[in-house]
Amino acid sequence: MRFKSQRVAYYYFVVAVLLYALQIALGLLSAAKYLGPDPLLHILPFDKTKEIHTNLLIVWVLTGFMGAAYYVVPEESRTEIYSEKLAYGQLIAWTLMGLTTVTGYVFGWTAGNKLLEQPFPMKLVIVVVMLAFLFNIGMTIRKAGRWTTTEGVLVAGLVSAALLYLPALIDFDNYTVGVFYRWWTVHLWVEGVWELIQGGLLAFLLIRLSGADREVMEKWLYVIVGLTFISGILGTAHHYYWIGVPKYWVAFGGFFSALEPLSFFGMAVYAYSALRRSGLSHPNRLALHWTIGSAVYSALGAGILGLAHTWPAVNKWTHGTLITAMHGHMAFFGAYVMIVLAMITYAMPGLIGRDEEKSSALGMWAFWLQVFGMFGMTMAFATAGIVQTYLEHIMSIGYLDTQHKLAVHFIMLIATGSLFAVGVLLFLLDFFFVMVSPRAGVRTTAREGAAPWSPAAAAEAGK
Repeated sequence: MRFKSQRVAYYYFVVAVLLYALQIALGLLSAAKYLGPDPLLHILPFDKTKEIHTNLLIVWVLTGFMGAAYYVVPEESRTEIYSEKLAYGQLIAWTLMGLTTVTGYVFGWTAGNKLLEQPFPMKLVIVVVMLAFLFNIGMTIRKAGRWTTTEGVLVAGLVSAALLYLPALIDFDNYTVGVFYRWWTVHLWVEGVWELIQGGLLAFLLIRLSGADREVMEKWLYVIVGLTFISGILGTAHHYYWIGVPKYWVAFGGFFSALEPLSFFGMAVYAYSALRRSGLSHPNRLALHWTIGSAVYSALGAGILGLAHTWPAVNKWTHGTLITAMHGHMAFFGAYVMIVLAMITYAMPGLIGRDEEKSSALGMWAFWLQVFGMFGMTMAFATAGIVQTYLEHIMSIGYLDTQHKLAVHFIMLIATGSLFAVGVLLFLLDFFFVMVSPRAGVRTTAREGAAPWSPAAAAEAGK
């Protein structure tokens, strides 16, 4: 860590990982409800647990993105954050908004718009918090008078995410119209501008973890940005297949959805290119694992599995089935969860003063349990979705009868989900108990963070 104000990132990461754990607990509870009996049926029915589970994902990932920005922007612009007090105030308001919204869901206080269920007053709080965040980041860059392409792509993704939340403020009486504009926020977030955030963070990490040339990395970043915008914007059409819009959206959706995996494959290629020379020689091996994992898993989950069911001829059978959950879980985990955890594990040694070479075995266990747990969950969703598609659409068996026949797959889902949850628990134990107090390790020497790690730099530093 080069600047004292970067310590605010630590507190964002604390909130993020706690919400992450809560999200996983609600996910396991939702899966268990498929098997029954459900003693919480009248307190936390499935619709509420799923609503909280999906919304917590969005909230904690955005919290992680903001924390990462408060670490990366000072590092790239070489200056202190414009206002630490504003950053802390923003975090408090954001956390209170999240807790109030989740509590409201339990008592039925919801807008009822899937993935954008936040009540209108809470949406206004989100807008105010995001404006405060962008103001703080923008003034930090302005004060420094310096910014890099990596930083620019990251901030552009964050600004675009804030702007694309605005359609969520509008309420529509017509359901089709409401669904049409909902994807302007949801799709263009997760398959559009969030990819810019992932690309910016991935470039930042690869430059520092591999010692790769910044110019080369940032040229790759331009390619990723281009592919994201070419495919992601019109790729929104694959959500319009069956909601009552004109048929030409089917052609648009099929063609541009087929292009969407290119940006994720591009990320995997430029991660491989960066690490080919240095290998896994950086002392922060845990951050390396999460970084590589993000590039690979996003290519598999968002790229291959996304393409597997967004082609119109396939999607007419799989739409609304567990095939969607198969794609969604691995895609979100690879593209956004893993990049946030990579950023946390990279930044934490500097934030708390821990030696990078002392990455704990607990952290590595947390990584592998989550990776294998998510792979198992994806396979459970895939087999359940294939069986569901066949029974419901080919055999014309009713939904409830089909769900009864899928019980064995949900047993596997809960087993692998439990494995994943153990990995999350180990990550929390590593975060809170293996590491030390954040104030104990604020180090601001010129040597630290002054240049990307390299074997030569490490040898020189050891003299």
